[in-house]
Amino acid sequence: MQTNTTFPRMHVSYYVSDITKTVDFYTAFFGQAPAKQKTDYAKFVLDSPSLIISFVQNPDRVQPHFGHLGFQVESQAELLARLEDIKANGLPILEEIGTNCCYATQDKFWITDPDGVQWEVYYFHADAEFNDPHYQTQEATACCLPPAQEAPAAQKELTFISLSSLGVNTTEGETCTPGGGCC
Repeated sequence: MQTNTTFPRMHVSYYVSDITKTVDFYTAFFGQAPAKQKTDYAKFVLDSPSLIISFVQNPDRVQPHFGHLGFQVESQAELLARLEDIKANGLPILEEIGTNCCYATQDKFWITDPDGVQWEVYYFHADAEFNDPHYQTQEATACCLPPAQEAPAAQKELTFISLSSLGVNTTEGETCTPGGGCC
């Protein structure tokens, strides 16, 4: 017998090395304070998307290179509004506009939390038949980001990086092509 089961809210929990830095980061990123906070624990409850995310301070259990987490937004206007909010909160950002990653053309930005966990906020345009070849190299841990151990130190110096500042053509409507040098 098959049951029609839906899950009303997703829950994610992971270990962090410093709960205070983590709470400060996620309060700025999510735009709200934690629903629960203890000396070694914090939980945020988000309504949109429905997500419960908790953090447990245990530096010995922090795991690098597990991948990344992310949010898909419904429009380019929402992406730009969230990007402006993140900039206003002073979090380090890497922007990718018109990129082909995960076999999709997307506009996105990345931020990295105090333990090196990478977050992607993106707007999906359309499916694509290729990824930029850079994303498949040993050095890529998530589209166009340096290895995780380098990202936090490098990003501490930066408050904003755009593709155009790196000499990448970001003309509206253009996307990366295989071997085209994006990223």
